[in-house]
Amino acid sequence: MGSAKSVKKLSSGRLMMSSRCRPTCGPAIRPRAAQHAFSRFQPARFTVAWAFSQKRLGSEPMHTEHAYALPECRNLFYGGRFHVPQGGYGRTLNPATQEDLGPVSNANAADVDAAVQAAHLAFQSWRHTKPAVRAAALREFGNRLRTHAEELGFLDAINCGNPVREMAADVHFAATQVDYFAGLVHEAKGDTLPMGDGVLNYSVREPYGVVARIVAYNHPLMFLAAKLAPAVAAGNTVILKAATQAPLSAYRLATLLQDVFPPGVVNVLSGDTPCGQALVDHPLVKKVSLIGSTATGKSILRSAAEKVMPVSLELGGKNPLIICPEADMDKAIEGAVKGMNFTWAGQSCGSTSRCFVHRSVYDRVIKEMVQKISQLYRCGLPTDPATTMGCLVSKAQYEKVMSFIDSAHKEGARLVCGGVRPSDKALDNGWFVTATVFADVTPAMRLFREEVFGPVLAVIPWDEEEESAAHGQWAGFRLDRFNMDKGSGPRPSPGISR
Repeated sequence: MGSAKSVKKLSSGRLMMSSRCRPTCGPAIRPRAAQHAFSRFQPARFTVAWAFSQKRLGSEPMHTEHAYALPECRNLFYGGRFHVPQGGYGRTLNPATQEDLGPVSNANAADVDAAVQAAHLAFQSWRHTKPAVRAAALREFGNRLRTHAEELGFLDAINCGNPVREMAADVHFAATQVDYFAGLVHEAKGDTLPMGDGVLNYSVREPYGVVARIVAYNHPLMFLAAKLAPAVAAGNTVILKAATQAPLSAYRLATLLQDVFPPGVVNVLSGDTPCGQALVDHPLVKKVSLIGSTATGKSILRSAAEKVMPVSLELGGKNPLIICPEADMDKAIEGAVKGMNFTWAGQSCGSTSRCFVHRSVYDRVIKEMVQKISQLYRCGLPTDPATTMGCLVSKAQYEKVMSFIDSAHKEGARLVCGGVRPSDKALDNGWFVTATVFADVTPAMRLFREEVFGPVLAVIPWDEEEESAAHGQWAGFRLDRFNMDKGSGPRPSPGISR
């Protein structure tokens, strides 16, 4: 990791710059352009004591102190090399402190075309690569993710605002997904159907070609790694578009996979909306997947319809959780609190952000829910392994969340906890909002109808099952129901549908 003299410590999460660190972007970079683009940025090294036990997926506890550098090369990766973006550079910030984390590439249509052409060229040979070779490459990629899990987790934490412990766990989870698809490489089989004497119908599974993957900011590295695996396993080539708000781990990912896959098989871009639109519109892109907002998904569907191109969309959700009077209340309350994903400041499409509670247990549930939230979730710097709740990713997201809180007040919902910035002065510069619960929410309120994508839980009383079912119609990604006495079997939720 370089000379010990070039390492400076983090104090309360503050990023310290080192004058000894200089960017090196590799032989594919035009030296003068690269020097000019990075002239006002020096990658930082920082240390953190990983004093926590990593429990997810059986990974080993992390107790040692490590030093990591921010990615030195922030250029576009395609065709096996890094390239200076024709679209220029933007900047990225630490959302918890507003410190400048340096330049990020902003790919334009010309950059996208160059990347797609490289991926298309690579597809001509990759599609015919032996399954065993593809599987071996994926397994090597998964192993590298595990080796660099702490580093990649820290890059995500400092760039998107989620707690570092969870971001490191994300990387291990991504590695497991990569392993899974490596194991499926040999299972991409067709079918045969005898049609009579001398006639045999058969099907063959073929890759699409160039596949574009556009991901969200709440799990930047995990989404990138997990989304490339099935496409590559099937013989496609991939263009990954990093999360606009948090692209740093994508640049490091590109360096890790540079010698794992042949040039052009996996390509990494970053940029704003025009970059994503250029990918969707490109005639050589044969499939697109998106993890993002419903509005973005609708836009991609319209564009894809012009090409008659298949798409995979993972969009927003306003997920209901229903607590029935006979439920095990301890488990139900724990499920309601943890289902809200306060650790990620509620920035999850799977958050159970509408909690329907039977009126007979309504007051108890709210009281104990608030107690549990105060015990489990406290805002802190994402780079601190002890932090249990991170911050919102940007000023725009913070303002959106606060607008929901304001409208809930105005429309008559009852605030029972949170709804404000934390009192810790160390967090004054970040986009933090405390875990928030509103009671007595009604279907007429904006908070009931629209996804917040923030740490705001709406609690709604109900009396009849038909009432809770009618109000929970749009389930989004999930529906949770706590409804059984101890020893009794599950009961379905009548009338619930998407």
